Amino acid sequence: MTAHSRILIFHTAFPGDIILTLPVAQVIRETWPDAHILFAAIPAAAAVLRNHPAIDEVIEYDKRGADRGLGGFVRLVRTLSALQCQVALVPHRSARSSLAVWCARIPRRIGFSKSAGKMLFSDVVAYNPDAHEIERNLSLLGPLSITVRDRVLPRLYPARGDVGVVDGLLGEFRAQRGVDSHRPMVALAPGSVWFTKRWPEEHFLAVARALLHDGVPVVLVGGADDAALCARIAEGCGEGAAILNAAGRLSLVQSAELLRRCALLVSNDSAPMHLAGAVGTPVFALFGATVPSFGFAPLGPRDRVFELQGLACRPCGIHGGQECPIGTFVCMRDLTPASLLAPIGEFLSQYRAEN
Repeated sequence: MTAHSRILIFHTAFPGDIILTLPVAQVIRETWPDAHILFAAIPAAAAVLRNHPAIDEVIEYDKRGADRGLGGFVRLVRTLSALQCQVALVPHRSARSSLAVWCARIPRRIGFSKSAGKMLFSDVVAYNPDAHEIERNLSLLGPLSITVRDRVLPRLYPARGDVGVVDGLLGEFRAQRGVDSHRPMVALAPGSVWFTKRWPEEHFLAVARALLHDGVPVVLVGGADDAALCARIAEGCGEGAAILNAAGRLSLVQSAELLRRCALLVSNDSAPMHLAGAVGTPVFALFGATVPSFGFAPLGPRDRVFELQGLACRPCGIHGGQECPIGTFVCMRDLTPASLLAPIGEFLSQYRAEN
């Protein structure tokens, strides 16, 4: 290993997982400024990596699309081989991930003890289930003699074009709704791939209405799959309300830039929570089926987690599910809007005093 080494981070998971891996690249860049850092990710996640000063090169691996199957895997291996990396860090714990870097003949292959292909690694790092995911990922740097003592939070860097898109969207919204640019906005992220991670739609609607009643503009964020849900919430707030539905209208990085303009995000345990954290926007995170001890809770100094403690049925799964296993969904239904409104009000009062 030298300060000029080519180092690959191979992680083909969801965008939220990729964001929590960014500190690995950031620490490598700080330790070895002249290293060439590459990152292999799926197309949906690759967007958050571009324009990041800690990443020199992004390799897209569309494992469920154009690169699906054996042919796509062979193309991936050929690509990785041609890159001539000296080190591969593999946070992803699938056998395919470990096999890819092994077949590419990358000399140092560092991964977790819980990986399905750990026998293919040159260095195996103990997986700590009690650590935060960021800390777990950073532990992969141990075999490279890099010790991280301070907390490292991920950072995103929207490009100038992304900033311009958000400028235009907010300018149009403020003009149409008569919203002063100095009024703090609160973002809501009501979506999730998993049903049991979603705070009920009516709860988000109640929070949106309460904020609008108090003169606080509301921004709805999410992907294309969340657009219909966000549209119903916006419609439920009444025609002409100061609510911007941005779901499905922006890229991931543009959504992060929009969140940067907001005072606060209220979010399920999903990707927007990590996007907000990566641009420094405080998060009030809602946890139901999953629990913060899994290692994916926000870590910012003003972040807060809201959950119902003491339920014997929690957690009911590592990722959540499409239905409540016991049919009650009490973990989310009984986490009432009232339990958030007072803390949100206190946060906004302090925010206004500081700004």
